[in-house]
Amino acid sequence: MTRPASRLAPVLSTRAPAAVVLIRLYVGLVFVCEGALKFLRPASLGTGRFDKAGIPAPAFFSTLDGIFEIGCGVLILLGLLTRLATLPMIVDMGGALLITKLPIFWGRAPLFRAEHGWWDFIHESRVDLAQLCGSLFLLFVGAGALSLDARLSRSALRSPPSMT
Repeated sequence: MTRPASRLAPVLSTRAPAAVVLIRLYVGLVFVCEGALKFLRPASLGTGRFDKAGIPAPAFFSTLDGIFEIGCGVLILLGLLTRLATLPMIVDMGGALLITKLPIFWGRAPLFRAEHGWWDFIHESRVDLAQLCGSLFLLFVGAGALSLDARLSRSALRSPPSMT
């Protein structure tokens, strides 16, 4: 009989050093704060921002994005199901770069005339790029030794298989 914990072993396993906690704390904290700001400042960072970017149903998608950022950010902070929590955040950051940052470089015109250019694009994209790279890093290496994933993985290896 397969243990439920053994099915999660690839998700929980991590051989990354304890220092990964620094990246995990940064990435998780930024996601939690950005998610909270969608509710605390909806006109500028939530629904209003989504509406300005031309996203349909801005209230719905802003709320959904805020919930995902807070929820996944907390999981990343705790190091719990970290690899799974990074997946929606990778999609989130990819979408943010494509929808809100790429027009700074290429422009919104049919022939993609740049509104500001390369340097403005890089400047405006720095946090999104850091979050994307941090999330990809955590997806590849896992949460690290100082995480609930590592603790659950160790306890799953020690516990005897259940007979149910």
